Parts: sequence; C-alpha cells; structure tokens
Amino acid sequence: MINTTQDVEQRSAAIQQLFGQVGQRLTINRTFSAVYGAHIEVGDDVFINGNCTFQDSNRITLGNRVIIAPDVKLYCGAHSLDATQRFGTRPDGSRYLITTTKPISIGDDVWIGGNVTIIGGVHIGNNIVVGAGAVVTKDVPDNTVVAGVPARVIKPLAPLD
Repeated sequence: MINTTQDVEQRSAAIQQLFGQVGQRLTINRTFSAVYGAHIEVGDDVFINGNCTFQDSNRITLGNRVIIAPDVKLYCGAHSLDATQRFGTRPDGSRYLITTTKPISIGDDVWIGGNVTIIGGVHIGNNIVVGAGAVVTKDVPDNTVVAGVPARVIKPLAPLD
C-alpha cells in the first residue's frame, strides 16, 4: 500500500502498520522496500527519499531529523566469508542459506547522501553527513562527514548546540 497509493491518509496508515515504531512527521517519498518492516523504528521529522531498501532482518533505528537521499540501502544480513559455511544441510538433505544479522542504528541530525550502502553492525552517531555513494562498514563518530568506499572520516563538523 505504501508504494501503490497516492492517498496521504492510506499511505500514512500503511506506514504505521508496517513499521515497528514511527515518530511524528515521517515522509517516505515514492518507492520504499523493507523485508519485514516491524524491525524498523523511526524518530521524528524523518525524510526517506525514493527507491530506498531496508533489509531489516535485524533492528534498524533512525533517530530524529534524519534525511535519507534516493537509492540508499541498509543491509542487516550477511554471509560467511568462508564459502563452505554459507549453506547448511537439513536432516532431510535439503539445503538452506546461512545468514547472520546485526542491527543498524542511525543517530539524530544525520544526512545520508544518495546511493549509500550501510551494512549490519554499524552505528552512525549524531550530526553526521554521509557522502553520496559511500559504503559504511564501521561505526561513524559524532560530528563528522564521512565518504568513500569504504567510508572514512573526511572532516569534523561543529557540534550542535
């Protein structure tokens, strides 16, 4: 319903039903995808632009005043680097994919640029800018700009009062 209706009330109701927790004034612009939705918690004044994917096989938490540009991907799931550990075998002989998950948390006053990927286990602090195209694989300290693949601190930001 989130992606198929233009009716503001229907869309808002669908978001409230999908997400685990929703603050005030959440805007999701155009197409949005989540695996479960129930593992997503969103603070107040959050803006999520179009074509974003939240692979919420673990908890995803967005603080207050978070801006997410188009094409951002948040991936909680991962697989072993050891190829022999990526699939298991059930007693009946059938195979299954082995996935591990870790949460993603994003603090307050964060702007995530377009086409950013954030992997599970990452905590992004407060007052952060993540440059377009970055791949965030490690925690990001407060009051910084990060960019690159993998993302690294580019410069500090003045703390917010």
